[in-house]
Amino acid sequence: MSESSDLLANYLRDNPPRDALALRAMLDGFMMQLGNAELPEIGASHDDVLIDTGGQEFTVDVHVPRGAGPFPVLVYLHGGGWILGSPKTHRRLAFRFAEAGYLVFNVHYRFAPEHPFPAAFDDSVAAVRWAAAHAADYAGDANRLAVGGDSAGGNLTAAAAAALAEDPVVDIKAVLLNYAALDFAHMDDNVPMMPGGDELTDMMMGSYIGHDRENLIRDWRVSPIHVAEKLPPTHVLCGTMDPLIDDARALAGSVAGD
Repeated sequence: MSESSDLLANYLRDNPPRDALALRAMLDGFMMQLGNAELPEIGASHDDVLIDTGGQEFTVDVHVPRGAGPFPVLVYLHGGGWILGSPKTHRRLAFRFAEAGYLVFNVHYRFAPEHPFPAAFDDSVAAVRWAAAHAADYAGDANRLAVGGDSAGGNLTAAAAAALAEDPVVDIKAVLLNYAALDFAHMDDNVPMMPGGDELTDMMMGSYIGHDRENLIRDWRVSPIHVAEKLPPTHVLCGTMDPLIDDARALAGSVAGD
């Protein structure tokens, strides 16, 4: 564990949150401090750009590389257990992608428990569609479109990519999964998803699918391991000590078995 992870684990142990909203308030500041340190230079950043789906509004931060473009496009879905985080907590990571030459759409999808499943999934699919339609507005090339995310964001990435696999307009060329949560049926069997114990994992899962857990736990939009064959070329990144390593191996095995 890094020093920052040790500090977080100790803080959560000594100050267990009473509910998902308290956990969000507790962690967002911690993550923001880490996520905004040492930002690299990029071409431009447009924060809180409104996405209006016709029935629901949410926002995206757009980070533009230096240079003239056209740039390959990355839609990024941040982690946070479906209940917390933001484009601001993952700002440095998004800036790193922009520094490397990608036009980044860093999505602020809706959270549980206020907006349980399928809100975050619906927003993720809508965000990819919106980014493909508006990439050229920021010198992006929608014909070179990738989608990525970490942890819960990796879950949403895989589900959204599967949902759009046969879309006549959106053509996702690649997927990036950073320690993605891919199978809710085995989540309880894993080591806790984050410092603080099983209680926090239960809080996240319950907030997202607790309203219909028995039916949703194997729904492919919640557990996209069941539609692994629909994913485009996918880069899977997960540390061997990460509790989600089994999901990463299961995905690799599913694809290799086809």
